[in-house]
Amino acid sequence: MKKRTGIVVPLSALYTEDCPACGDFLALKDLADFCGKAGFSVVQLLPVNDTGTQSSPYSGLSAFALHPLYIRINALPEFKAAMKGNKTFSTAYKAFEKEFTYKRRFDYDAVLGEKIKLLHLLYNYIEKKNTPKAKGGITSAPSEEAEKLAKEMAAFVRDNKWIIPYAVFKNIKDENMQASWKSWEPSLQKLTRDQIQLKWKNKAKKSSHDFFVWCQLRAAQQFKEGAESLRAKKIILKGDIPILMNEDSVDCWTWPEFFRQDLRAGSPPDGGNPMGQNWGFPTYDWDRIEADEYTWWKDRVKTSAQYYDAFRIDHILGFFRIWAAAETETTAYLGHTIPYADFTRKTLNELGFDDDRIKWISEPHIPTGTIESITWNHDEATAILEKVCDRVKTEELWTFKKELTGDREIYGMHFSDDEGKDNAIKNALAEKWRDRSLIQIKKDRFIKVYAFENSTSWKTLSWEEQEKLRKLFAEIDEKENKIWGKQATSTLSAIVHASDMIPCAEDLGVNLPVMPEVLKKLDILSLKVIRWTRQWDKPGQPYIAFEDYPELSVATTSVHDSTTLRQWWNQEKDSVWAFLNSIKEEKKPDGNSAFTPEIAEYVHRQLAKCRSALLINPLQDYLFLEHCFFLENENDERINIPGSVNTFNWTYRIPVTIKEISENKSLLSKINLIVKEHDGEQEE
Repeated sequence: MKKRTGIVVPLSALYTEDCPACGDFLALKDLADFCGKAGFSVVQLLPVNDTGTQSSPYSGLSAFALHPLYIRINALPEFKAAMKGNKTFSTAYKAFEKEFTYKRRFDYDAVLGEKIKLLHLLYNYIEKKNTPKAKGGITSAPSEEAEKLAKEMAAFVRDNKWIIPYAVFKNIKDENMQASWKSWEPSLQKLTRDQIQLKWKNKAKKSSHDFFVWCQLRAAQQFKEGAESLRAKKIILKGDIPILMNEDSVDCWTWPEFFRQDLRAGSPPDGGNPMGQNWGFPTYDWDRIEADEYTWWKDRVKTSAQYYDAFRIDHILGFFRIWAAAETETTAYLGHTIPYADFTRKTLNELGFDDDRIKWISEPHIPTGTIESITWNHDEATAILEKVCDRVKTEELWTFKKELTGDREIYGMHFSDDEGKDNAIKNALAEKWRDRSLIQIKKDRFIKVYAFENSTSWKTLSWEEQEKLRKLFAEIDEKENKIWGKQATSTLSAIVHASDMIPCAEDLGVNLPVMPEVLKKLDILSLKVIRWTRQWDKPGQPYIAFEDYPELSVATTSVHDSTTLRQWWNQEKDSVWAFLNSIKEEKKPDGNSAFTPEIAEYVHRQLAKCRSALLINPLQDYLFLEHCFFLENENDERINIPGSVNTFNWTYRIPVTIKEISENKSLLSKINLIVKEHDGEQEE
């Protein structure tokens, strides 16, 4: 591949004089001018699909529809006429312009709410204007303008079959005050696709449905215009396809057979997340998707290819195996991989574990004292345990009732009128619920608990028993690696070959032996984040030399879920010192000094030496090359803090307009040198 250097940025972060409230599709035209001057040849965006009321671009309400947040209203072809011909719209738009000026972080809910309101007002004006008028019993013919729009919308529906369920879904959500489809009346929750088509054809709903078609038509037109401005300058536009869908999405509602609503995706326990991460998104039923020849996934990719030349495959590990916990669990601690390899009761028996021993390691055992230490009353503790447990013979020991399926049920119970005591009891029972070494996944079939060594039962096993199980687990791991490789080859082949886009993996933190082999086989670029590209299995965990990065990779200083380059230098000194020690040059910055533009340039120039085909850094990490673009509080330059839900995440805005950045000759000069360092002198 030709080596390329570029930027990654959330579309909403872009700031131009024409989009002060929030970045939009047409801001890409200004960005193209900046990139042309800087020498960049790649622009990567975070996802731009409709996420409804969710500010996270990775919480998709639709796998296909674009976010109306990114429509530039004053550039719509109907705008000027509405400003002149409709006082309600013009007054509302002027109020919007006055209220939503540039801010360091934008108010997602407020900006989206006002834009949707304006789009409704504008479309109402269009409809009224285009409605044929009757005079003297004669109805006038539709205007040329009305006929043109009708043809455009009809063609859009014909070419984008997803728009029908999307429009029906969005309309029902509007009628239900944006409530989840799972809380709609039962008749609406499980509509077949044929029934959705009937809803679409309902004449009484035509206006409501057409509004969403019009919004998507105009969004697509503006996005294509922005994308073409980049393409005209030979700049690749790289998209981002999130692996998972929000359970409250049109896709989960329309294609329920493709989703496992009984499971929730996440990640297993680790040092920073001892309970694992439960993301709340349903997992896929890959068998059903494969039986349908991956049509839904292929359509996602083909739709994206209308705009992008390359794409990021979010959480590529999930295509090999996804970490899944039951919907009845509040954490991901008792989750497991899908697909998985299991072992039988017979296998355990042959290893010397009789049925009682198997029960001991696969079912939590709760001493009465666990609850008595909270109630300080034996009888009360016994009464509480009887609600959720069965006594083990006559002992002061209990096991959970068979009908209990998860700790969510425990937290839904009431044990005491004293709120503090009630919470303590629930937490104690939930902790014991997780306290096991094995999970009985099916009748007489088992899998290991990921953090099995933390369980009470494991610590009571003899060294010999532990070694027997460890050997069994190692054999299972080997089997699973083959299973995961086979699944990934099948799923990713379908996705990668659905378009001509360059596929790039988000494979951070992945240590599957089979993954490099599959990525190489399918020509998928891996991701190398400077601070995490280290030899983790060696003493001191040394950094991998930039010249040793694989050519088939994307290198970067930081990502949207990490600290920025500036935060990394100032807040993660151990990592910084390890980085500096890995550099062979004698002249280096002082690792104890505060971050400066000179340090930013040093890190960028070092990383530019990498062999990676693509070098794509966050826009704000490039802006650190000039002190005038530093925000007073460096934490405000971050995009997202994983594991937190607040109004801060995903609302970052660049500190000045793109035009101002484009006019900073010192910045452009420094970027040009970085680009030249990485790309070299290459022929067009």
